Amino acid sequence: MIEELIRKAAAGDDDAIDELSAIADTDPRRLTPHQGLLLDLDVLWPATVYRAADADVVGRIIERIDGGRTPDRLNHLLLALAHSAHPLADEAMRRWSVQSPAGADRLHVGALSYALQGGWTVDPDGTRRDLCGDTAYRWVMREGTRPATGPTCPWCASPLWTAADLDTAEPAVAAALAHTGWSGRLVVTTCHFCACYTTLYSQVTPAGAATWWDGNTRPGYLPEPAAEPEEPPMLLPVPGPALPSPYQASAWNRGGSTLGGRPDWIQDAEHADCPGCGLPMDYVGLIGGADLDDYGEGAYYLHLHQPCGFAAVNYQQS
Repeated sequence: MIEELIRKAAAGDDDAIDELSAIADTDPRRLTPHQGLLLDLDVLWPATVYRAADADVVGRIIERIDGGRTPDRLNHLLLALAHSAHPLADEAMRRWSVQSPAGADRLHVGALSYALQGGWTVDPDGTRRDLCGDTAYRWVMREGTRPATGPTCPWCASPLWTAADLDTAEPAVAAALAHTGWSGRLVVTTCHFCACYTTLYSQVTPAGAATWWDGNTRPGYLPEPAAEPEEPPMLLPVPGPALPSPYQASAWNRGGSTLGGRPDWIQDAEHADCPGCGLPMDYVGLIGGADLDDYGEGAYYLHLHQPCGFAAVNYQQS
C-alpha cells in the first residue's frame, strides 16, 4: 500500500501525498523501509516523510548533496535531512556550514539553520540540542476566570492573557517539558492581540511568576490600539489525553492544540530566540485559533528558555 502511495505521489497525486504526510505524523517508522523508494522517485516533499530515516537513506541524501548533481533540489534535500534528525545529518550540516555545497548560493540561510525546521539546533559550544520533546498531550480548553484587576499590555491596554498555567508536579506536564529542563510552575502570559504582530517575551520563575519583559519592542506596523481594550480568551488549556505521536498537533483543526511534541508550523519554523542569550528557545506547545473561537484561525506558539528564565509567544497564520 505504501509503495503504491509513493508511486502515485511521484506522479503528482495530491491525495497520495496527503496520505503519506498523515502516516509521517501518526507513525513515521512505517515509512522507514520505503524511504529509499521515495528518494529513488525524487519524492522530497513534504520533507516530513523523511522522519525516522535510517543511516542508509540519510547517507544517500548526503552523497547526493556532496555530489552536486541536483543543486536545484538542495533546499528540499536539506529539509529532508533536518526532519530526519539523524546524527549523520548533524555531522554533514556542520561540515556544510564551513564549506557550502553546490547550490548554496540560492539559499536564504546557511545549511545548519535548516536544523530548526526539524526541531533541533547546535549551540555555540558545539552541543546538539533538541528544541522539541517526544511526548505530547492534547490541550483541552477549559473555562477560565479573569480577576477584576490584573496586568495589562503596555501597548494596547488589553488585559494580559494567561496562555498556559503548568506545573511539573503533574506527570503529564513533567513529561511534556522534560526537554526544557524546567521544574516547578510555569505561567505564560502575553497579549493575545499584540502577539499576532511580533514575538512577545515574559520573564518567568519556577514559583509561577510571569512578568512582561521591558525589552519587548513595539513594531511600527502594529495597529493603533482600539478605543476599548480587547478582552483575551476566557479559555485556559489543560493537559488532556496523551497522543500516540509527537507530530499530531494541528494549527488548523479544532482539537489540534497540543502541549509538548512538535509544532505544526503554518509557515516556516519560527523558534523564538532567547532575548537573554540569543539561542533558540525550547518549544512548549501550540494553541490553535480554532480552539479559542468558532471563527478563529492561525496558531499561537509557546516557547521557553529555562537557563535565562524567559518565555515567549509568537503567532502564525495563513
